[in-house]
Amino acid sequence: MSTAIVTGQPVPGSSLENDLRSLGFDVRVAADAAETETLLAAVPADRRVALVDARFVGHPHALRLGLTDPRFPLAAVPGAVTAQPAARQALTRAVARATSAPARPAEGGAPALAVDSLADHVAGALADDGGAVHRPELGSLVATVPADPRARDEARRAVAAVDEEAVRLKSAVKSRDGFFTTFFISPYSRYLARWCARRGLTPNQVTTASLLTALIAAGCAATGTRGGFVAAGVLLIASFVLDCTDGQLARYALKYSTLGAWLDATFDRAKEYAYYAGLALGAARGGDDVWALALGAMVLQTCRHVVDFSFNEANHDATANTSPTAALSDKLDSVGWTVWVRRMIVLPIGERWAMIAVLTAATTPRITFYALLVGCALAAAYTTAGRVLRSVTRRARRTDRAARALADLADSGPLANAVRRVFRRGLPGFAVPAVALLGGAAVVACSALSDFGGALPVAGALVYVLTSALAVARPLKGALDWLVPPLFRAAEYGTVLALAGEAGVNGALPAAFGLVAAVAYHHYDTVYRIRGNAGAPPAWLVRAIGGQEGRTLLLTVLAAVLTAAQFKAALTVLAVVIALVVLVESVRFWVSAGAPAVHDEGETA
Repeated sequence: MSTAIVTGQPVPGSSLENDLRSLGFDVRVAADAAETETLLAAVPADRRVALVDARFVGHPHALRLGLTDPRFPLAAVPGAVTAQPAARQALTRAVARATSAPARPAEGGAPALAVDSLADHVAGALADDGGAVHRPELGSLVATVPADPRARDEARRAVAAVDEEAVRLKSAVKSRDGFFTTFFISPYSRYLARWCARRGLTPNQVTTASLLTALIAAGCAATGTRGGFVAAGVLLIASFVLDCTDGQLARYALKYSTLGAWLDATFDRAKEYAYYAGLALGAARGGDDVWALALGAMVLQTCRHVVDFSFNEANHDATANTSPTAALSDKLDSVGWTVWVRRMIVLPIGERWAMIAVLTAATTPRITFYALLVGCALAAAYTTAGRVLRSVTRRARRTDRAARALADLADSGPLANAVRRVFRRGLPGFAVPAVALLGGAAVVACSALSDFGGALPVAGALVYVLTSALAVARPLKGALDWLVPPLFRAAEYGTVLALAGEAGVNGALPAAFGLVAAVAYHHYDTVYRIRGNAGAPPAWLVRAIGGQEGRTLLLTVLAAVLTAAQFKAALTVLAVVIALVVLVESVRFWVSAGAPAVHDEGETA
């Protein structure tokens, strides 16, 4: 429950109180500042509270944006300010300060304040006290406190001139999205989002429906029949429509949540990789073994995402001179058609799922995976090359926060941490990613090029433990150090793929698929904890599952001492154990740890 305190004398004919009640507020009226302080003190500490000027004129959605968004402890629009329970003390101090201080003009680019608007004075006092007051972009929406009847009439005419519902529907769609999503999904999915909102459905329910639809699609693909493949393609598109709808519903109704962030972030990957498994099962029914292709597609796609995450985290708060590559990119973005071409080149989720759906219905799983691997490889080469060029053409000063995020994404375990203590000074400059690349290439090559059961992969893994420790021996602040986490992912996942392929027994590659899926979930969970400013997974969890270098070494040792059939069983056991450990901890954290309410906007890739 939330409480809104309307300050000042009510204006005849105003719908303000009704608008606030429609937004879920318990409305109380204060005649002056002194009564406002009294009413504020009486509101329970566990409630959100808003102060709204009685003369406020504007769209209800402007109030919704300013007063109900759960992501921000403090927020304001002209004539209204709100605080969630965590910021109530700051609001109380600001009210006391605002009621005892004279009015002051707005500073910087802040909206103009009514000279005697208590809510605006409080918002200014919060900012003066160092509070991070969120001010949403209102666009054409109106939010103002008129100073006289003439200004009020003008404001009301401005409100009537804007189609609020059209603005709300438009703002429900992400401003930056892929070509297929923008032109083939969002034109109608936004109305589906509104339909869901009006029937009380939540984004989490829509997200779950999207997952179930994708799992049914995977089941259809697993039948191995042409009818099953056609149904799978149609259902995969339906799942993607729902996937777009959940985010649009969250933005339309401002229903962001911690659990929703976790579900939205992880279910996309679960849907796509489950569908890969369904295609592989369907192909096997027709006598075609494509598990290696399915696992390769999952490895490639996961490594692409880690490139995105690592680059963004490395540059999250970095300061740097202008990059010629970035300037060229900005110039290309100013030419309409190049924007869409460049967005399609990276094969974002909309284009990728549309391609998979069409090829599933019209061709075979093998052809689908070939096209997916080629498309994702070209997209990965394009995006990675562009980011490398940006990194080497500007001198960025990366912060301790960025270095810490990259270290967490590296997922180094006890072995690497023990070895790196010997190399305290680390490696200079560009040597860090080079050493990570060489070590990863060594263990993957030794695993792929030697006969199963040999000692060469173990030797390669020992070299990899040494090089991975060297790569993280010092803070990852170099120009290309953001490449270290994706190189580690490629080394670990590539080793699993190579060893399972060399085992040559039925079921080894599906078991490897399950193991990589479990470990990849842990890595995605790490990413979204960092992006939610909630820190990395606990150290005990990383130690319990060995760290990336420990798991890589363990797999090579198991391959050397076990038979192929026993190795398949070991892969299965490892997959189950790691999945259980990381899932239990992840669910515990996201459901009950009190992480901030966010809604991830998703990756274009």
